Amino acid sequence: MSRSKVTNDRRKQRVRLSLRRSGGGRPRLSVFRSSKHIYAQVIDDQKGETLASASSLEKDMREKTGANIDAAKAVGKLLAERAVKKGVKEVVFDRGGYLYHGRVKALADAARESGLSF
Repeated sequence: MSRSKVTNDRRKQRVRLSLRRSGGGRPRLSVFRSSKHIYAQVIDDQKGETLASASSLEKDMREKTGANIDAAKAVGKLLAERAVKKGVKEVVFDRGGYLYHGRVKALADAARESGLSF
């Protein structure tokens, strides 16, 4: 395993451990960012199930590229609408080892504006 992969995995685990300590049983909004797309899920870790998900790969999102801030905002808004429809209003934000900057921050801000609190 490469050194950067090990470092990224350790950072991700460190973030998740702090979320478990302070989460209080709330679902987790998990973000995955690739070079071409962005994905987000609201996960209930106690039951082990995904409550809502959205990504820049979905049909109605395909007119935009998935690798920019506008796509991240659209994914955050869509995810928040789906989560609120399922009755989830409070989550903990799992940035997944990525810096809270750029696309990750845009997704989080859009989710907050659309009804999720974290």
